[in-house]
Amino acid sequence: MQRILVICVGKLKERFYIDAAAEYAKRLSRYCRLELMELPEVRLPEDPAPAQIEQALSREAEVIRGKLPPSSAVVALCVEGQLHSSEELARWMESWNSRGGKCLAFVIGGSYGLHDSIKTLAQIRLSMSPMTFPHHLARVMLLEQLYRSFQINEGGRYHK
Repeated sequence: MQRILVICVGKLKERFYIDAAAEYAKRLSRYCRLELMELPEVRLPEDPAPAQIEQALSREAEVIRGKLPPSSAVVALCVEGQLHSSEELARWMESWNSRGGKCLAFVIGGSYGLHDSIKTLAQIRLSMSPMTFPHHLARVMLLEQLYRSFQINEGGRYHK
């Protein structure tokens, strides 16, 4: 069974996000070994300077790199990533799995995004939309798209 690791900077606090993420995690358990990993977001002052943001992102990146399994394919969720349809994501996941991939690691940054070193490390930079969403909602959206991808590849009725 395929292993999918979702690394998230920041902890879900709102019940509606927690419930939605749990629902998709439950649905995904039929298709993959899903592991959700929450990493602490580096605290910054109310109005941080660019250098402070860069330093925080660098420290978060160091922790993220330490959590990535060897030989995993890394997918960085970032605003400057490529837009893909649900079908394209499903095809990529199926192709990766058929080539014997061990672990797909999706990385979602905190409120200031991801450090460039993580984006460079990634095999794919994925954008959910050109619009801006809270990073907590991005987790739910990603889990839904992963579930949709498995449904597409299975020929299920969920994706219309």
